[in-house]
Amino acid sequence: MFEFYPVLAKDKTEILKLFGKNLRKLRESKGLTQEQLANELGLEISQISRIERGVINTSIYTLYQISSFLNIDMNELFKTTE
Repeated sequence: MFEFYPVLAKDKTEILKLFGKNLRKLRESKGLTQEQLANELGLEISQISRIERGVINTSIYTLYQISSFLNIDMNELFKTTE
């Protein structure tokens, strides 16, 4: 069953930055570098960096790969602290 968290961001840019901030926090909590995550997912390090900075909108498949590899619910990537 999915549990949805309200996303308080109002526009695309805010949502991408929220996603990226959460990805960085979760990646670091697992003790992983951007390079390690990129290698595991078959992505370029620069792509992970751009995702974490909220510069690019990633694909649904990459979202699935990230959540599977980090062993987290996808919703954790959109969770707000407010």
